[in-house]
Amino acid sequence: MALGMEIQNLRAWYGKVKALQDINLTVVPGAVTAIIGPSGCGKSTFIRCLNRLHEVVRGARASGQVWLGDLNIYGRGVDPVLVRRRIGMVFQKPNPFPAMSIFDNVAAGLHLDGVPRQEIYGRVEMALRLAGLWDEVRDRLQVSGANLSGGQQQRLCLARALALEPEVLLLDEPCSALDPASTMHIEAVLRDLKGRYTVVIVTHNMQQASRVADYTAFFLTGEVVEYGSTEDIFTRPRDERTENYITGRFG
Repeated sequence: MALGMEIQNLRAWYGKVKALQDINLTVVPGAVTAIIGPSGCGKSTFIRCLNRLHEVVRGARASGQVWLGDLNIYGRGVDPVLVRRRIGMVFQKPNPFPAMSIFDNVAAGLHLDGVPRQEIYGRVEMALRLAGLWDEVRDRLQVSGANLSGGQQQRLCLARALALEPEVLLLDEPCSALDPASTMHIEAVLRDLKGRYTVVIVTHNMQQASRVADYTAFFLTGEVVEYGSTEDIFTRPRDERTENYITGRFG
């Protein structure tokens, strides 16, 4: 079941350097939300705060509230490992486990989660189908994941996240290292996942945001300048800085 997220007064630091300043944002359940903005504006920091990966960086910290349904993931006693099982993440560079087969890459998290052996094959197949990869690999599931093309590896990483059946899926510039054909595959998958999952994608590609996102947030210097429907952001921006960025005047 897709859950929305409510971000309240989120701040983040790297040591003494403040990267995010009082972010307040509602992530709509079952929709795709794009985070856009120039390099260094806090996009990746923001998305890593949504599943408590930011704090893994030495000297990094965050404050505020991030609600997943009725759970404040920054609440006292909340286990960040459990948070990351509910809020999956796909990174910019494909990172399949090179020593594992395609099947074992997808099944790795299921084994750690204690999923019964008799259920694992079905969950792996489901995840590979959702990631649009099943028909391409069904006859070579025991081949190393490292043998796949870059675009296939990224979809394998997407399947690995989907196998755990998260409520929210985060993607940090998942297509930046991919060719146009592989990018189209990923975008098609995201459109298919909409409704079943809540998706947040960081992208530098304005055209990609306009193609796949229902909502878009424009970040600048660690703040949300503007947030709304993607159509409004791209055709009727309220803030001059948003218009300047989407028309290529800076960034």
